[in-house]
Amino acid sequence: MKTFTATPADISHDWHVVDADGVPLGRLASAVAQLIRGKHKPTYTPHMDGGDFVIVINASKVKLTGKKLTKKHYFSHTGYMGHERFTAARDLLAKQHMRGKLKVYGGTEHPHVAQQPKPFSVTPSKVSA
Repeated sequence: MKTFTATPADISHDWHVVDADGVPLGRLASAVAQLIRGKHKPTYTPHMDGGDFVIVINASKVKLTGKKLTKKHYFSHTGYMGHERFTAARDLLAKQHMRGKLKVYGGTEHPHVAQQPKPFSVTPSKVSA
């Protein structure tokens, strides 16, 4: 049996709509990352771009468990002494700086109706806050 390797002729890019209302942020990020990378397809090949486009709606209603919104900080360093950068989680959520195949919208409306996106559901867990 030979190993399958996808070619550009084998790849098709679909559009998916994911509703983030009440879904924990980590669970949502994991599901969206799999869709963008294309790991949900049987024709997944690591060196080819076989992923799909993802539209996330209701991003303002995503569930943050615990106190991550106020207590979690992200650290980065430029390489120079004293140039540490700390960013709060709420600042990263407010920017919505996403590129490429991910489109994020705070409400339920999006301008990508012409692409005929398919609904994709991410089940919220039963984690209590």
